[in-house]
Amino acid sequence: MESTVQVEPVSVSVKNLSKSFGTQQVLRDVSFEVKPGEIFVLMGPSGSGKSVLMRHLIGLEKSDSGQTLVGDGDAQQAETHERIRTSMVFQAGALFNSMKVYDNLALYLREHRLYDEATIRTKVESVMKALSIEAAGDKIPAQLSGGMKKRVAVARAIIMEPQLILYDEPTSELDPILAATTTELIATISRETGATSMVVTHDRELALAIGDHVALLMEGELVFGGTPEELRNSTDPAVREFMNPKIDPDNPRFRKQEK
Repeated sequence: MESTVQVEPVSVSVKNLSKSFGTQQVLRDVSFEVKPGEIFVLMGPSGSGKSVLMRHLIGLEKSDSGQTLVGDGDAQQAETHERIRTSMVFQAGALFNSMKVYDNLALYLREHRLYDEATIRTKVESVMKALSIEAAGDKIPAQLSGGMKKRVAVARAIIMEPQLILYDEPTSELDPILAATTTELIATISRETGATSMVVTHDRELALAIGDHVALLMEGELVFGGTPEELRNSTDPAVREFMNPKIDPDNPRFRKQEK
């Protein structure tokens, strides 16, 4: 990957965050810190509250109590995101199928009238070359493989030159080879841009491979926070069960059906 624009990374601070929907409490007094420029991985099984927490960071949810800060600004205030560039790589890509890949990448720059069309073309072509997606420029997303869609989604995120990049399940639905390639891509982008990266995932290998710090969310509560090495060596039963899940032979889901 060729050199990309260096940015000023920002910190993320979540303090005593709680959120309920009706009688269901989704987040319970969650607190953690993300240092500027690091890769922070938030892990947890489905339904643990990861996506709800992510939505707080981009201002789509209001907390019942607690605080979410991006840099020195409240993440739930639009002014913060106008001042601090935050981009998100959605799990399903969230690309516009009515547009060619080139136009998907150019959209942010055009909508915000940041550059003239010649400069936009230079920037889009540079990002496509950096992520090896030049051949996809004239295609629509529906014509792309799952792995290529992920790369386009990442390209759209970094063309904004963000200070904070949020990744929602970046390796989901990818085969092991593409998952490993995506993992390497996230690490490379972090290293070359300097941006702070926050990765939400249940992929244990991804977390251990690239995380500077890792947190584990279980049923809305943070049960672990530390380095990948500390995660590997944790003796906490909940952590060990998540990292080394065992199939219960008495669970009906795993019994062979009688013919």
